[in-house]
Amino acid sequence: RPGDPIIPVSEFTVMANPKWYLSKAFDNRVGCALAVEALRRAAEEGHPNTVYAVGTVQEEVGLRGAKTSAYVIAPDVALILEVDIAGDVPGIEPEESPIKVGGGPTLLVYDARMIPNLPLRDLVIATAQELDIPLQFSAMTGGATDGGMIHLHNEGVPTVVIGVPTRHIHSHNSILHRDDYDRALELIVAVVKKLDAATVASLTG
Repeated sequence: RPGDPIIPVSEFTVMANPKWYLSKAFDNRVGCALAVEALRRAAEEGHPNTVYAVGTVQEEVGLRGAKTSAYVIAPDVALILEVDIAGDVPGIEPEESPIKVGGGPTLLVYDARMIPNLPLRDLVIATAQELDIPLQFSAMTGGATDGGMIHLHNEGVPTVVIGVPTRHIHSHNSILHRDDYDRALELIVAVVKKLDAATVASLTG
């Protein structure tokens, strides 16, 4: 009937090079996987913080789940976990998208709905440098993430977006590199462990 969803048949596949993965809907299964694994690792390693993970809905049609979840949680700080648009495919010029699969996780420095909190941005950059994690910098003149809604909650929420470079998002067969995922996870866990009350207060002080 009109309005019924269609789900393409596109099973998760480890490619000939086992570092490369192919699947539909990496946007944003990747973010969900990062969130769950980051919670597990942070709990095992120990830290002083209260951490929530949220798998939001309806981001693509107005950031609706981000708006409602921010009211439920009232976060002090937000890390948005995403895919990022890789431009290392035929027909895309470097100035359109310089992000490369296998080049490390990304940090979004601008999109149509949000500029990240600069002290939090700097904390992510410094943490990546401490861990020798290569970090790519991304900007989108159109489009946005859940951060566009969450950073406006109440008096404002310091927010950044960390991404995994992915080819062909919004298609039946998107592609990513396992090293980018693993490095993003390491970075996220390290940042979460640093976000104690004093550090969070310093982001807006």
